[in-house]
Amino acid sequence: MDVVKLGTDLLVVTEKGYGKRTAVDEYRLQSRGGKGIKTLRISEKNGLIVGMRVVSDSDEMMFVTALGVLIRMKVKDISRYGRDTQGVKIMKLDDEDFVTTLALVAIKDDEDDVQEELF
Repeated sequence: MDVVKLGTDLLVVTEKGYGKRTAVDEYRLQSRGGKGIKTLRISEKNGLIVGMRVVSDSDEMMFVTALGVLIRMKVKDISRYGRDTQGVKIMKLDDEDFVTTLALVAIKDDEDDVQEELF
């Protein structure tokens, strides 16, 4: 579970390698009995959501596929879009491959000391 801070973004990633960032400010608070808020336009082209994280521009992410491909990417390089959009291709995949996991890379002051938090 993530703690949401003002000025951060919600990063959403799909199984077919699509993703997007949306400002947390675009999501309204809901009371008890709320029915949710649409965050991604799901289609056959982009696939189902595999994960989402609250991120800031200074963060880095890792994405892992079923075939073991892993990429590391700066969050600021992922486009920011509105809530009800399908996102952009952030990872090129083979036809039989799909994204399984995303992880926030926690970078400390010492570049050699990197910790990963799997989602």
